[in-house]
Amino acid sequence: MTKHIDQAAVAHFAGRLAYETDPADVAADIGAGVTGWVLIDSRSQESWDQGHVPGAIHLPHREITERTAAGVVPEGATVVTYCWGPGCNAATRAALAFARLGYPVKEMIGGYEYWVREGGPIETADGVERRASDPLTAPRGVACAC
Repeated sequence: MTKHIDQAAVAHFAGRLAYETDPADVAADIGAGVTGWVLIDSRSQESWDQGHVPGAIHLPHREITERTAAGVVPEGATVVTYCWGPGCNAATRAALAFARLGYPVKEMIGGYEYWVREGGPIETADGVERRASDPLTAPRGVACAC
């Protein structure tokens, strides 16, 4: 018996992987020293001040066009956007803005919430810290283990 391959499903999931990443993959790229990309935090100033991914650039989605034109994001860099978490669409709005500007772009699904829940380092005015991983998102302290 020959299995039917649902080409629409293949295209759908391949498309998602082409434009989405997750906190574990971002952490792996940071740890491996992968270059040529920038991480954009599209949340409010108050959220940024509470904590953000070390090395991220704070760029709320409403400021992208103006500040990118001013050279905040290197031309040709791949952009990875994030916001608070699954209940926030600022990262999606930011990704759309960068796509409209011609940048290759991905959205970090799960956002800052899952970055923290998986035990990623966070930066505040007091420095960099790491909180304990949530065992529901990071079994045995290992990021999603996918």
